[in-house]
Amino acid sequence: MAAATMTREAGFLGVFFYIISLSLAAQEAPITELPGLKERAVVIDIVARVLELNDSETWTSENSKITIPGRPVTIKLIGQNVVVLAQFTPYIREDGKKFLVAQGQVWIDTESSGIKYQTTMQTIPLEYGERLYFFPLGPTTKDGKSSIEIQLELKPYVKETPTQDLTKPDENASGDAPKK
Repeated sequence: MAAATMTREAGFLGVFFYIISLSLAAQEAPITELPGLKERAVVIDIVARVLELNDSETWTSENSKITIPGRPVTIKLIGQNVVVLAQFTPYIREDGKKFLVAQGQVWIDTESSGIKYQTTMQTIPLEYGERLYFFPLGPTTKDGKSSIEIQLELKPYVKETPTQDLTKPDENASGDAPKK
């Protein structure tokens, strides 16, 4: 029995995530190509980490997702004995104030009590560039095991400026003013 417990704890700590997927809840359309949507688009930067008791990182994933207000971004983390499903939906009110609805669902398979289910929902006011931290398992675990930290940052979508075409010769290559 002790070997099974040790294997389970080592699996939880050492090989916490074996499948990671980030997906959008709705079918992902090219927001930047749809008229009227790119002006409303926002970017959610997501950093998901597994932390040990000494705050060392066991695992890290960084992603950015483009979405529009009201459209959720979903993160699904699957480990050996834990599944975390988190949805983050940005909203912008008419007065320009921003907030994020964070929904989390966690399934944990514990040896002592079997599968536990926990759900949370929170509305969080924020500004562009402000970092939020979401702890699906709580900020620290009571049993001394790893914890999960999801860091979020909301930014306005800014279309990248096209780079200058280097194949065309510059008309003013000499630096002289153009002739009139």
